Amino acid sequence: MHAIRAPGSPRSQRGVYAIEFAMVFLIFFTVLYAVICYGMLFAFRLGLQNAAEDGARAALQYQSNLGARVTRAEDVAKNRSDWMPQVMPPDVSICHVVPVAGVVDQCAPVYCGPTWSHRCQVHVVVEAKNIGSLLPPLPGFVVPDQIAGKASMLLELR
Repeated sequence: MHAIRAPGSPRSQRGVYAIEFAMVFLIFFTVLYAVICYGMLFAFRLGLQNAAEDGARAALQYQSNLGARVTRAEDVAKNRSDWMPQVMPPDVSICHVVPVAGVVDQCAPVYCGPTWSHRCQVHVVVEAKNIGSLLPPLPGFVVPDQIAGKASMLLELR
């Protein structure tokens, strides 16, 4: 006959630590995975934003015409975003700032000049698509399909 052990004895509690560790480990691993994935996502987003801002700054450098400014901005934005795979070619546009009631600074492709009424902006957009394939796979986490960095600057023409 086996002796009946008291419920609080050390032998009756033998597997409890393994069960507690398994439950705590799952929660810890989930939080750690989320921090790593979203940290990588924010690093990618920051890299794209820096590339767009550098492209917009490059368009401010003197060029002989607006087309040359667009080309320079595209080149700089592309070079700054080459470290990340799956980046689309930068979208750079220069447009006339048209004040519209209720909307701040809409753009229209018209003449750009040195006066305030003919001011123009350069818009640089750098996008990366299929971001989920760059992150470690684990179902259940929401990851955007694409991220973008955007920058715009007011041009000074003389």
